[in-house]
Amino acid sequence: MDIEIAKGSGFCPGVRRAVRLALQAAEQRGRRIVTLGPLVHNPLVVEMLEARGIRAVDGVDGDADVVVIRAHGIPAPLHESLHRQRVEIVDATCPRVRRSQQYARALRDEGYRVVILGDADHAEVRAVGSYAGDRAVVVESPEALPAELGPKVGLLAQTTQPQEAFLRLVGRAVPTAGEVRVINTICRSTASRLAETERLARRVQVMIVIGGRRSHNTLELARACLRAGVDTHHVERAGELQGPWFWNVRRVGVAAGASTPDGAIGDVVDGIRALEAAAGRPRGAPCLRAGAGTTYCPPE
Repeated sequence: MDIEIAKGSGFCPGVRRAVRLALQAAEQRGRRIVTLGPLVHNPLVVEMLEARGIRAVDGVDGDADVVVIRAHGIPAPLHESLHRQRVEIVDATCPRVRRSQQYARALRDEGYRVVILGDADHAEVRAVGSYAGDRAVVVESPEALPAELGPKVGLLAQTTQPQEAFLRLVGRAVPTAGEVRVINTICRSTASRLAETERLARRVQVMIVIGGRRSHNTLELARACLRAGVDTHHVERAGELQGPWFWNVRRVGVAAGASTPDGAIGDVVDGIRALEAAAGRPRGAPCLRAGAGTTYCPPE
């Protein structure tokens, strides 16, 4: 069985920076360190940070010395509240998300109604929207764009949105507003990862997409694979792999979201190899162990 990993899989620069900042904060022992919400949308990363004494919390009520702001950013009022609480703040907001926040505030100050293409419930979108003013609107698809936008409209996108969706939004907005300002806030790393995954999906029989189930960019990878017509499975860790997925399969593609650790990718590849070996072993043969302590046994 041939296994190919999509180029660019694994930590993006923003996630790598956020994890590094959080771990650096933990080097000084004896301090209570928290992240506001999960640092990134990957349970393996959250578990690793918890093992280092870094807890993910929903709010800070005097029980923390250091607060690490998640890679997705936080709403502006919450940022101001942290400064009033006099805790040490480590801002691990992805620089690209930070720029989106700055663009949103600048557009608001210049009188534009800000439209954000993205998931309204996503932490990044909530954070960016807080800088965009009361008239801002979030649309989850170009088709959801309001018919009446006003004379001046500024368009932004969640950093993990597909480029083609943002282009469709622009096409719909131009005929409805007197002035449209377009700022492409989509992460180039995310766009490249998506394109590489789409290309790989057209060459294989099965795609395994690794990443958190709440990770927007990972979900986009899985959707792209499904649109390509390939059998696709989204897993968070190697232990979720199932032998029947690979029966009579010669080529397998693997892609991973921006918050997926390199070790998780290696464990999944090892797991696929172990399942392949277990399928060829006689019934009753000893089970095989692969990465992350996962065991694969021959079919009963």
